[in-house]
Order: sequence, then structure tokens, then C-alpha cells
Amino acid sequence: MRKLTSVVDPKSLRLLGNRTFLISLWRVLAFDIAAPLATIAALLMIGVALRWPLWWVSTCSILALLITAGMLVNFVLFRRNSVTFGTNDNSPRLRLAVIAVAATAALAAFGVGYTRWTVPDRDLKRDSSEVMHVATAMAENASTFSPQTPTGSLDRATAMMVPDRVIAFTELYNKSTSALAQGLITAEARTLSAGVEALTPSAASVVVIMRGTRTRADAPPVYEVIAFRVELTKESGRWLVLDLAPIHR
Repeated sequence: MRKLTSVVDPKSLRLLGNRTFLISLWRVLAFDIAAPLATIAALLMIGVALRWPLWWVSTCSILALLITAGMLVNFVLFRRNSVTFGTNDNSPRLRLAVIAVAATAALAAFGVGYTRWTVPDRDLKRDSSEVMHVATAMAENASTFSPQTPTGSLDRATAMMVPDRVIAFTELYNKSTSALAQGLITAEARTLSAGVEALTPSAASVVVIMRGTRTRADAPPVYEVIAFRVELTKESGRWLVLDLAPIHR
């Protein structure tokens, strides 16, 4: 009876060994190095977004020390048993836990950064646009008068004001336009420039510069430059005019 022998190609053994080495190297880089460092980086990013309050300094320090201690234990196990968390085939759940912790930290850093940076920046741009629109509309209506509709601009202006300032503004508007009504003079104003002086989540100040025009049937138009400082406040999510004051040259 002829004896059967199996011959293994040495080249195949080398390829198999290289493949095993590459898989082990990838696991070490992903699970033993990248995941812990990514977790620490996420914790630091949360601290930057929160501007390092005292409670987070303590929490971040403790978590970072625990992660560093885990990396040191992993290194000791590698020196002793030639196996790490990432290359230990008997503990796949441990690798899953490492990835879960890193992913949770990354998601937390993204959420905190979004709420601390993206949302406030978006709100600032929206509020800037809204206060500019309200302030310019208020200044133009306060400087506009037509004898045919003497209360038209007044009604539009008072609709943009806080309720407790409407009466005082109405009296001032009627007093300043009484001469225009008697002389049948039409006053108009168009915004030339406007800028936000100050802006907080609940208050704002806007400077508006306008070109005013006064016309009557028997006289040429008169032009003037009008400047107002408009103070606004935010009530129930809506920007309302708190005060309107002229800026004297």
C-alpha cells in the first residue's frame, strides 16, 4: 500500500502569516490605540465646548486617568501574554465595549459642540437679521407721514413696540407731525445704512441712518439726513421696539 503524504507550500505559509500579522496590527491600531485616544480627545472637546467648568475638569481628569490606566494594563498584558484587548479572540465583547465607549464619547462631544457652538451661532445670525429688519422698519415708519392717511405709519410703528411704550410714542408722534398735517406736507424716509451696536439673547441696539424727504404741492422737496438709535427687547420669541431716540449731529 502506497503511503500518502501532504505537502504544504512554504509560500502559502508566509502569505497566511502575513495576513494574520496584518489583521492583528489592524486590531491593535483600531481597538488598543485609536479608540482610547479618540475617547480622550472627545472628553477634551467637551471640556472646550463647556469652557471647562470645575465639575467637568474633575470628571474629565478621572475618566482620562481610567482610560490611561486601561492602556497601561493592556500593554502589560501584551508583554506577558502577547495578546491585547484588540487581538484577544476569546473576548469579542470587550472589543465591542471599547468601540461603544469611544462612539458614545464622540456622539456626546458632537452633541455638546452642536448645542454650544452651532445653535448659538445660528441664533445670533437669525436675531441679527430680525433686529435689523424691525429697527429699520420702525425708524422708517416713525419718520413717515402722509396727510391723506395720518395714522397709517403710526399704526405700523406701534405694532412693533412693547405695549407699555405705545401711548408715549403716539403722543410724541402726533406732536411732531402736527405741523406737517397743517401744512399738508408729506414726509418719507428710506434707510441708507444700519448696524447692530449690541446684541444679547434678550436685548439689542441698532443705529439706523436714513434719507428723509419732505414734499408739498407748492414747494420743491427738502432733503435731510435722519439718524435713530433703536432699542429692542425680545418678548415671547419676538423682537419688539423698546425705545426710539434721535442721534443728534
